[in-house]
Amino acid sequence: MKALIIYESAFGNTEQIAFAIRDTLNLSCQTIALHPDKIQPADLQNYDLIIAGSPTQKFSPLPQIFAFISKLPDGSLKGKNVAAFDTRIDLKKQNNRFLSFMVWLFGYAAEPLARKLKSKRGNLIAPAEGFFVDDTKGPITEGELKRAKEWAENLMIKQNPLR
Repeated sequence: MKALIIYESAFGNTEQIAFAIRDTLNLSCQTIALHPDKIQPADLQNYDLIIAGSPTQKFSPLPQIFAFISKLPDGSLKGKNVAAFDTRIDLKKQNNRFLSFMVWLFGYAAEPLARKLKSKRGNLIAPAEGFFVDDTKGPITEGELKRAKEWAENLMIKQNPLR
């Protein structure tokens, strides 16, 4: 089995999460993590599991990764297992009603990534996941790299339920 993590990172936090997921998946299968500009849509056919990740900025994924997935041909992820994650600020620590309302209204980056992967006929094997950063530029909240590794382990179980 082969896995691909397509990610975009603004301040390096999403990249750290992507690499933690990659390193965990590499214990069970060949996995690489790439920016969207380092891969061609046709290359996705070489992978069994495709994960997309982005920081949440302006309540959305970064434009390059969203555009990459959007431009994939319809049905191009048929037969592929997919998942999505983002990095985000923990609203409980912010105590900001306006920000909470905006997130309630518009959401985070992982959900539209997951919907877009599914719209290309990918088999979503896990709900969209968010990993916390302490502030816009980071650092990653303590314990989140460990949680990312656990999420990756769960993806492997869902990818190969007979393991």
